Amino acid sequence: MWWKIILSSLFLGIGLAMDACAVSMTNGLNEPKMRNGKAVLIAFMYAFFQALMPMIGWTCVTLVVDKFTAFTKYVPYIAFVLLAIIGGKMLYDGIKEIRSEKNAAQEQSTTDIVDKQQTKTVKKLTFAALLLQALATSVDALSTGFSLSEIAGSSVWVALLCSGIIAVVTFALSLGAIFLGKKFGDKLGSKAEIVGGAVLIAIGLEILISGVFF
Repeated sequence: MWWKIILSSLFLGIGLAMDACAVSMTNGLNEPKMRNGKAVLIAFMYAFFQALMPMIGWTCVTLVVDKFTAFTKYVPYIAFVLLAIIGGKMLYDGIKEIRSEKNAAQEQSTTDIVDKQQTKTVKKLTFAALLLQALATSVDALSTGFSLSEIAGSSVWVALLCSGIIAVVTFALSLGAIFLGKKFGDKLGSKAEIVGGAVLIAIGLEILISGVFF
């Protein structure tokens, strides 16, 4: 029995972690000089919310299944709006930055441009933005409360074990994705923010389409 619970939780964790991994890679792309401590914090936040949402869903399924079922139909829209806001802001900032660099290139000499790029300030991920990202990528995991109830039944301890496994899987995959993004972030330069914004909007669309039509 236990091996089935652990295996099911692992597969569930991998599935839930995919969105968090994509956003983690986006953060790495956008901030290639990110410190390791911050990378760990980002992965921890995603892991925490990815574990929390299924537990909330499991609790709702156990206590108020009818009301929870009615609410879950709005979850894809909430996730899409949040990710679209974050991604849209990144797209806007990235395009604005590239236009500024082009304007500067027309006014300054090549030496000045190189110096400007070397001293360019990287827009770092704030804690408020991180919270919003973690919420946006995990809110669709609320609906997995049904899956968690099938795995754990009515046992809160088994549900906590499943959520813990989901957290560990999400943390490991997200941390790896951040370092992968950092590796390519230097190569993309100013385009990293545009790529990141596009990825977030694409994730939001995927959640919306899969949640509404499938």
